[in-house]
Amino acid sequence: MVNREKSLTSILNRKMELWYHTKATDKNELGQYDVIETKLKDVWAGIIPQTGKLVSGRSGDTELTETTYKIITRYMLEIKPDMWFVYGGQKYNILYVLDPNDNHERLEIFCSLVFN
Repeated sequence: MVNREKSLTSILNRKMELWYHTKATDKNELGQYDVIETKLKDVWAGIIPQTGKLVSGRSGDTELTETTYKIITRYMLEIKPDMWFVYGGQKYNILYVLDPNDNHERLEIFCSLVFN
């Protein structure tokens, strides 16, 4: 749980990469433009686990965990729901972005952890 009394700089203790999809400039052999994963920039952030659940009943009698996280960053306009973060080799897909109290100080970005 994030203590609101803490300064923002003490919360932002992890350097994460922010990625997005972009269209290639050249066509491939099928005459289509490939989609390329592109790193936008490095972002200092805090990662806070929010919810977790165990999903069972999948094929092969396997179980899967679904975990959501809140990632806190400084306010920036570039972050969109079709982007994702990478930290420690793990990919965090952005679900939605909140600007608490609309004061443009910080963003609370809710993400799901993707297992490859």
